[in-house]
Amino acid sequence: MNTRLLRYFVKLVETENFTHAAKQLHIAQPALSVAIKKLEQHLDVPLFHRNERKVTLTDEGKVLLEHARLILQQIDDATIAMAELKGLEKGEVKLGVPSMLGSYLFPEILMGFKSQYPNLKLTIIEAGTQSIRQMLLAGELDLGVIHNEAVPERLETTHLITSQMVAVVSEAHHLAAQPVMKFDDFFKEELVMFKAGYFHREFIDDVCHKYHFTPKISFETNLLPMMLNIVRHNFSISALLELVTEHEKGVIAIPFEEPVYLNIAMAWRKNGYLSLADRAFLAFVKEYRSC
Repeated sequence: MNTRLLRYFVKLVETENFTHAAKQLHIAQPALSVAIKKLEQHLDVPLFHRNERKVTLTDEGKVLLEHARLILQQIDDATIAMAELKGLEKGEVKLGVPSMLGSYLFPEILMGFKSQYPNLKLTIIEAGTQSIRQMLLAGELDLGVIHNEAVPERLETTHLITSQMVAVVSEAHHLAAQPVMKFDDFFKEELVMFKAGYFHREFIDDVCHKYHFTPKISFETNLLPMMLNIVRHNFSISALLELVTEHEKGVIAIPFEEPVYLNIAMAWRKNGYLSLADRAFLAFVKEYRSC
């Protein structure tokens, strides 16, 4: 099977439109249509449902997509590996980091790594752990920081940090003097939360499911500075990693009565190729955390 046809197929899946896909592939639309038809004839199955506005995958196309992405990723990995045998480096680390860790744990790590390897490029993608997992599996990220629970079988992990999840209130809040926060008290308050997909939100959803709480979410945002300002001004309370509250004024961290600790890990694809740059970054992070 021609890998060029697989690349055309994946691009059409991503754009859902022949015109847009052809433009991104820098080929004429009729040429793309012919190529996709050739792929369908070769496999003897229809891959797309076609209409005027967009195309969608058939059941057969969905099966091919999973294999096509894996094949193309392995080809890209092999290309990088061969280049490095000639003494070249990929020169880039694509890293997915959740907002809390990106703001408080990683700046020093990234600056330290850049000082040691000034010629390497760091591309940081801020996203929730669920999105990071999916991007790792799809080959869109080299490395990602995720909650080290329910990790997909295709990912490898190494422990990064353990941090306590704490309730966060303003200094003027009526619960600010409490030594510990009961879940009953926490869920009676108005809450400001990250959107679904972040480990902070996963924690809240898990507690609600376990103890049958219904959270009163007044604000939902992925912007950590906004979240902290809402708490400071006493409009809502939240739950964040303790490492965040250690660096912020105007908020009080209160441990939960039932302590909650989250294990955070660095992850990558088990069967994926880690470039010299990726391996250097992993080694640097491990050394940094051991200091």
